[in-house]
Amino acid sequence: MFSRLIYRNAKRSRKENLIYFATLVTAVASFYIILSLGRQDVILFLKEFESDAIDKLLAYMPIVYLFALFLLFFLTLFANRYQLNRRGKEFGLYLMLGMRKERLVLQLVAEGIVTSVLALIGGILIGGFLAEIISLTVSKLVGQGIIGHQISLSISAIIMTVIGFLFIQSLALVILGGRLFHQEVHQLLYEQMDKIQDMGHLRGNIFHLLAGAVLLAIAYWLILYHFMDFGGLLLFVAFVLGCLGTIIFMRGFGRLLGILTSLSERKSTKGLRTFTLRQFQENIANKSASVAITSILITLSIILLADGASIFIGLENTFARSSSVYDFTVNGNDQEVEQFLTSEKMVPYVEDLNFLEIGHMKEQGERGENDMPLSLVDWSELREQLIMVLPDSYKEQFLSGEVQGYTISSENPEALNLLGTLEIDTKAPYLIPESSYNGLLKTIGEKPLNLQSDEMALYFNPDFMSMDNLDSFPVLDQILEVAEDNGKSLLHINDQAIYIRPFLPMKGLAADRSIEITSAFIVPDAMFKQLLNEETYASYWNFRIPQKLQDEQGLMLPMMESRDILKSSGFEFESYLQNFGRKLFYVVAGSYATLYMGFIFLIIACTVLALQFLTQMKQTGKRYVTLSMLGANRKQMKKSMHRQVMLTFLLPMSIASVSGAVGIKAMISFVMVNVDDQGQLYPVAFAFAALVIAILVIYGVAVTRSADHEIDKLRWKPDID
Repeated sequence: MFSRLIYRNAKRSRKENLIYFATLVTAVASFYIILSLGRQDVILFLKEFESDAIDKLLAYMPIVYLFALFLLFFLTLFANRYQLNRRGKEFGLYLMLGMRKERLVLQLVAEGIVTSVLALIGGILIGGFLAEIISLTVSKLVGQGIIGHQISLSISAIIMTVIGFLFIQSLALVILGGRLFHQEVHQLLYEQMDKIQDMGHLRGNIFHLLAGAVLLAIAYWLILYHFMDFGGLLLFVAFVLGCLGTIIFMRGFGRLLGILTSLSERKSTKGLRTFTLRQFQENIANKSASVAITSILITLSIILLADGASIFIGLENTFARSSSVYDFTVNGNDQEVEQFLTSEKMVPYVEDLNFLEIGHMKEQGERGENDMPLSLVDWSELREQLIMVLPDSYKEQFLSGEVQGYTISSENPEALNLLGTLEIDTKAPYLIPESSYNGLLKTIGEKPLNLQSDEMALYFNPDFMSMDNLDSFPVLDQILEVAEDNGKSLLHINDQAIYIRPFLPMKGLAADRSIEITSAFIVPDAMFKQLLNEETYASYWNFRIPQKLQDEQGLMLPMMESRDILKSSGFEFESYLQNFGRKLFYVVAGSYATLYMGFIFLIIACTVLALQFLTQMKQTGKRYVTLSMLGANRKQMKKSMHRQVMLTFLLPMSIASVSGAVGIKAMISFVMVNVDDQGQLYPVAFAFAALVIAILVIYGVAVTRSADHEIDKLRWKPDID
């Protein structure tokens, strides 16, 4: 009998409080997804290249999970208090019929455990399904056939989810049971009278409103203009001021809603306007702190979702080859490597095989100041031309000799980055023979250089130069084109005039990072042998996966097959997979955590708003009965209630939208959020904005339906106070 009572009450409770139960299921699903991350295909793939980084990422996931559990605990406690208030008369009746308090508390805990177990089952099933979808989707994005898909069911994730969830649920239920145990029967049977609504004084409320607005304005100013000052300390100050400002502003605004009510008294008989505003004011004024906290949570959710969206946009850049040309770079004994790469087992995977030589230029034997060897290169004329095209502010610093050092940055003018690079590299520049770079040009379908004996080309590594245009340097090309038209030499090597060829396509020299240079001189083969410092000589073999094979199997599968063959050869090599895996890791690590926490914050905020409104609806239910006695019909009362729901959700959302927009603007300004590709930014931004709105609408509709059900249950009572 007792077990049937528990099951029946738990079932009824889930139906009457569907919003809370759905939130629990969603939370369980999200817990499982984040804990099962290590079983997803993309993580298994990345472990092969970034195992240390992946291990660190997975080590942080339990911390994120524990933080989410901590937040969910307070949500559970808040929701269970709502349950206690809603079922107070029922519990009081049990006690009057002879049930002992210990048994009543046991019944309450048992009902909660039953609901928790059902939430666990539903959440794990949904979470497992979503984890599979996420794993398959990301695998498809990184290339079909990347690895054979494996079922990502994680037993350890299930165990951790069950233990953590049941622990916080049990703890919340014990706290609730203790509160129930210490309540008297009359307290349960006769609901406590609502606290008198302290609306304060007009001056005080205006002061709160203005003080909150000022604090918010100061917080916005600090965030927009001093985002990273003092190592981010001011960011923390701005966050604290923003939270205080939101709470104080909400307190003043809620109490001043009475002014709007008084202004609408003439319309009080039309659509229950005054009643609607009074109810809304009461729901906000003395609960301003909780409403403000939900606004803060929504603000954090908006910022985190925007950050996650920007990282997600970067996923497309992960697949873009940009300056990369080759899929593999192999080094070792030149003859042995060439023989292996042209062998029968490697030929199906090798296309555009190119032999790359590189080394430093010799230095003169004479010594200059500080006993440093003098350079063979005189580039003073090119330096002068680059200084002349600098913006005036930079030009004055160079002409006055105030420049002390250089920083390569995408925010710098192109000429400034070039000056900084050449200033360092022309002491003993790297040399690349023309034949090696012609092989690269042939691979990308460009014409060979065909340099004369007194010609060369300047090479700048686009991956290290932080330039927006990775293939060319327009300012440099313009300077070199003018010099070429005038037959003027801008550089001398060993007192010999050398003419620089403009319009050189610049691509990566290797598959990943084996050649870490910023610039080099591309010279005729004879000049390379003449000027090369043989002690610095190095050689590499580069190749690509055949395009036909890529069309048939995709890029990843043949790359991994050829990688396995190269491993058996014993040669040192690197592949584009390492570059790709590194970029993909940053996307996965950044997007998973931020999107997860943003989603959790939003769900918690919406649930708190929903339960707070339903609690107030329960406490003020007699007012709707009074309205029916005064002639209001149920349609009018429901319409009034629908407006209250809309206002309850719109108020914290409106403040959160402003605060979130300020935060996103600051993150964009300080390059914390990537918005380089506007074409991709807006669709993704609108998608995540639609997600936030959809979740708010879903909760709003759910609250409306629950409140409609409460109104439908109301009956006229002659003993209304």
